[in-house]
Amino acid sequence: MINTYIVIDLETTGLSAKLDKIIEIGAVKFVEGKEQEVFSSYINPGVKLPERIVELTGITDADVQDAPYIEEVLDELEAFLGGEILLGHNLLFDYSFLKRAFSFQRRSFEKSGIDTLRIARTCLPQAEHKGLGDLCRHYDIPIRAHRAVGDARATGLLYQKLLQEFGEREDMQKCFEAKPLNCQVRKDTPATAPQKGLLYKLHAQYGILPEYDVEKLTKSEASRHIDSILSAHRAVKG
Repeated sequence: MINTYIVIDLETTGLSAKLDKIIEIGAVKFVEGKEQEVFSSYINPGVKLPERIVELTGITDADVQDAPYIEEVLDELEAFLGGEILLGHNLLFDYSFLKRAFSFQRRSFEKSGIDTLRIARTCLPQAEHKGLGDLCRHYDIPIRAHRAVGDARATGLLYQKLLQEFGEREDMQKCFEAKPLNCQVRKDTPATAPQKGLLYKLHAQYGILPEYDVEKLTKSEASRHIDSILSAHRAVKG
């Protein structure tokens, strides 16, 4: 059974790796089941945080406004992760955001991992709810929910509990194996100079105070914002 791994958890502005942004990264390295190192960073998403995310996480615009952008932490994060197995609860969610971030910088990010949600679905089919908080309550694991390091640390402890209870059962062992993380990410590129110029022009023309950083937009994001502004003002004129 795998007992050395790095638990990864992200806080994001929403549920779509394509449309939403990372606002916090937490990673906790466990060696032989014991916590050894922690990586933690706020991330400036380049957009105003949705109110529901502020309420859920307690993270505010002030917390992230001076934080590094995601591309500025990728080297440090990659060095921390090294060649270790990743672990997470609903791991592909977090992995998809990281995969997209690396892909946007034209960098490869290929990992194998273990998903405690998948383990719980196999080992605890009778449990009505299998969210991280529910399982931590089941095993009496303390958790600082909806904060990256807190969730990562709790997930690592949850894995240890599941491993102790079910890891030796032959019928359960496959779900504890690390598997390649397969996630297809549609490649995107930075917004073009004409797109950014048009957005600045539209902001000035219509007196719009944008809730995003124009310079950090992707080509598809810039296109959506341009279309949204033009559609809104066509509707007003109509």
